[in-house]
Amino acid sequence: MSRLGKLPISIPKGIEITVKNKILNVKGPKGNLSLELKDGVNIDIKDSEAVVSLIEKAQISSAFHGLYRSLLSNMITGVGKGFTKTLALIGVGYRAAVKGNKLDLQVGYSHPTEIEIPKDLHVKVDKSVEIEISGVDFQKVGQFAAQVRAIRPPEPYKGKGIRYKDEYVRKKAGKAAKTGK
Repeated sequence: MSRLGKLPISIPKGIEITVKNKILNVKGPKGNLSLELKDGVNIDIKDSEAVVSLIEKAQISSAFHGLYRSLLSNMITGVGKGFTKTLALIGVGYRAAVKGNKLDLQVGYSHPTEIEIPKDLHVKVDKSVEIEISGVDFQKVGQFAAQVRAIRPPEPYKGKGIRYKDEYVRKKAGKAAKTGK
């Protein structure tokens, strides 16, 4: 049995959780999220706490116990506060702009790169070198941030590229210069 899976999740005020026909719905001030539950996973809602449990008779791995608790916890946090990832563009001439529902990146390629922004995410660009991605779904925010970063990941010699704001890139020394002998 999962140690973390047994812990109850506190439900803040203003967030409603319902389970109908193996579909979990979480509704809050920032939006709505839903998740289909596997057979054998049970969610008990009492007062202002939710507890995830596994049904003993079902042939389901105990790994799903902790997984569904984390998914539910992330859903509650997402509809309550939301999630944010911040990316920084490091490099001469690197810039970003939001054009309609596309993120336009100019990161050293001969052509501008445009990425379609998913409709449930919000993208804001500060000073044309900082990209802030926010939304209610933890997985979608992280996935879109990873897609943007993958366009030009930071390189280890000069550190140029797109990186997470708190990411540290360890630089390599490079090739040693000739000594002249």
